[in-house]
Amino acid sequence: MEIRVEELAKAFGKRRILEGVSFSVQPKEMVGIIGPNGSGKSTLLKCVYRVLEPDEGAIYIGGEALAELPIRESARREAVLAQHHGSGFDFRVIDVVLMGRSPYKGILERYSKEDMALAEESLRFVGMEAFRDSSFQSLSGGEQQRVLLARAFTQETPCLILDEPTNHLDIRYQLQIMERVKAMKKTVVAAIHDLNIAAKYCDRLIAVKDAKILAEGTPEEVLAPAFIEELYEVHADILHTEDGSMVIAFRV
Repeated sequence: MEIRVEELAKAFGKRRILEGVSFSVQPKEMVGIIGPNGSGKSTLLKCVYRVLEPDEGAIYIGGEALAELPIRESARREAVLAQHHGSGFDFRVIDVVLMGRSPYKGILERYSKEDMALAEESLRFVGMEAFRDSSFQSLSGGEQQRVLLARAFTQETPCLILDEPTNHLDIRYQLQIMERVKAMKKTVVAAIHDLNIAAKYCDRLIAVKDAKILAEGTPEEVLAPAFIEELYEVHADILHTEDGSMVIAFRV
């Protein structure tokens, strides 16, 4: 399912966070949003998953305007892993994962055996099945991140919106999660802090800074040393492993 963003603009007070942002993500394509802190990555994603309403422009999912879709319908098209997920309430891990089935349920409708089986499978998928009955609040940040990814997978949507999906995860789980997301063949938009993760797993990158898109293209096209210096104000060396994978080494 295609995601299309057209001339998006968002400001908080006098501060312009996004201005004239346009791009599209093709079905089953993984696109990474990169840029320094404060560049508007999270604000952009929040507009795409309807936490924020853009001041100008429009977002289309599957050819239909997001703003005109019922909330339940948009939740059937895109699942979200947000960057911050604190809660004043506590739930068992399995109950958090089952929340991914909510868009398909009536107000008083109970979860089915099929819902439970899907939630259990999603927990196994992220390696958290042993924590099924644990308190969500008792988990570490990385464990919570994996549970919330399981919830997003349980939602069974054609699109995934991921805000720093490898945040809090150790290296093993960073790689495992990204491998599994890639293998799912969904339309993915992900804000990614780690350029090596972005280079390894994304089909295309969109670089944002100062409210605008500065560059768009494949990792090889975008992640040139001169552009990395322009975007992040650091020097970088581009290396390649024996299998051709890009590796970025940073220096002051």
